[in-house]
Amino acid sequence: MSVKIKTVSKALPEFSRETSEILPFLDVWLNGQDERFIRKVKKIFEGAAVDKRYSIMAPEEVFSELSFEKRNDIYIREVIKLGKECLSVALGQANWQPKDLDFIITVSCTGIMIPSLDAYLINALGLRQDIVRLPVTEMGCAAGVSGIIYAKNFLKANPGKRAAVVAVESPTATFQLNDFSMANIVSAAIFGDGAACVLLSSDEADEGPEIVAEEMYHFYEAEDMMGFKLTDSGLQMVLDVEVPETIASHFPEIIHPFLSKNGMEIADINHLIFHPGGKKIIQVVEELFGALGKNIDQTKEILRQYGNMSSATVLYVLQRYLETNPPPGETGLMLSFGPGFSAQRILLKW
Repeated sequence: MSVKIKTVSKALPEFSRETSEILPFLDVWLNGQDERFIRKVKKIFEGAAVDKRYSIMAPEEVFSELSFEKRNDIYIREVIKLGKECLSVALGQANWQPKDLDFIITVSCTGIMIPSLDAYLINALGLRQDIVRLPVTEMGCAAGVSGIIYAKNFLKANPGKRAAVVAVESPTATFQLNDFSMANIVSAAIFGDGAACVLLSSDEADEGPEIVAEEMYHFYEAEDMMGFKLTDSGLQMVLDVEVPETIASHFPEIIHPFLSKNGMEIADINHLIFHPGGKKIIQVVEELFGALGKNIDQTKEILRQYGNMSSATVLYVLQRYLETNPPPGETGLMLSFGPGFSAQRILLKW
């Protein structure tokens, strides 16, 4: 019995801006700061390899004195809207009915809502009353792949079932107006908002790339490298400058043993479906795998077009690969990183 990825969909918020259109807002935000500091911040935005990003709020709202409560209210409203949209689109692409779903996982770390998103989707789309639901809230950028791993394990134990993973993120809702730290500035420069949905199946009638293997990898003594601190003004970004170097130092342990367990090596992988954490992490990956003739062009393109949308981003990369219709026998390696610090890996075969 195999578990396959049936389809992937995405949904985007109504507001969007090119990076060049964001720069004037920086002048207002940074008013009164040292001129050299202002130039440095603009250089970070211009050099982030993000041409455009989407947001659940207009820039005027993002760069305003909105309270934590107000930002989170907008987050809840828009997350429900985007989650409903991408799940509806995915069901249409798969030609499934809402009541065909047996398991739903919702993923988001950029706001706080109880009941969680999955409860709203059950009502909005008329999902079954006995559907199994799992909200994943605190795994950050890694959670898109984590959700697929959880769905795969459920489906492997339950043949003939179907599952949905819905990831909806709004990093712009966590922007801190009075925080001029590098963590807040870098996150504002690289992150954007977006949603994605993956449908998976253990029904033999459904087609798609098979999940051959999956594993998580947890770094020791690295809890403080990435995450959010809950403050009076909202979720404040924690982002250590050593993240790219730390990832690079662990890459051999992350990649090679996992592939070896499945009788493979990196040369056997046709598609690297990597989460675009940011420009520096992309450079690290290219330095490691470029010499082997591998590329992460799709990852770079997603970062350029949308920015880092936390957990949803790697699912955008996956969608682009699915749209190319790889021939049977080709393989893909999905990889994402998140707080903890952790790496999540999935091996796919078409």
